[in-house]
Amino acid sequence: MKAIIIGAGRGSRLNALTDEQPKCYAPVGGRPILDWILEAIAGACLGDPVFVGGYRIDMIRDDYPAMTFCHNEDWPNNNILVSLFHAEEYMADGFICAYSDILFRDTVVNRALQHDGDIVLCVDTHWRERYCGRSEHPESDAEKITAEGDRISRIGRAIPPDGAAGEYIGVAKFSARGAGLLRETYHRVRAEHAGKPWRNAKVFEKAYLIELIQEMLDDGIAVHMVSTEGDYMEIDTEEDYALANDVWVKNFQASEMS
Repeated sequence: MKAIIIGAGRGSRLNALTDEQPKCYAPVGGRPILDWILEAIAGACLGDPVFVGGYRIDMIRDDYPAMTFCHNEDWPNNNILVSLFHAEEYMADGFICAYSDILFRDTVVNRALQHDGDIVLCVDTHWRERYCGRSEHPESDAEKITAEGDRISRIGRAIPPDGAAGEYIGVAKFSARGAGLLRETYHRVRAEHAGKPWRNAKVFEKAYLIELIQEMLDDGIAVHMVSTEGDYMEIDTEEDYALANDVWVKNFQASEMS
């Protein structure tokens, strides 16, 4: 099973931090976000990952030669879903995918790997606690889910916060069967909607991964969840970045000492 890191975009909401480097290079606790991600992947025994890059991809290639690279050259004109499918050739045996602007621990990945579901999303069930003080990233931006037990029933930003069971953190597991269902759904939807509006996207190419997952839910495909239990932070804005360099670093140091 491969790990696929989705990191083609620039991350413009971090402003000057991404003027000369990709978003995943922003340092947290003196280490790039990408190093934290690689540590989590290694802790789950997944080996060297596949990195889908776009903005400043040559910098990442030079600095991380052990990774396999897929180049999303048209990254300004597409989004996470299309970006992920630049790594389609590595999906057949199953894969873990992760956004490149998040901090998470190997505990999160291992929970997903240990779940027997074919499609398993990592979900922060205490997500609203993280949104306290995040004035630049409101709850309406969260990729929220509803669920019955560990089975997800809905995913999307439009879910009212009070009715959400948690927030999808951007880490997911697809078994070989789950990857097959994902690929089949993607190619059907792309054939029908390429260059046209689809769900919440102005055009299919600008869609998010969560919109394809909702398509699969609507088709009756089972999607499960595991909880992060706090081992996660998102870095989308300068405010998030400051919080990560405070809260994440303190939590990491505390866990290392325990």
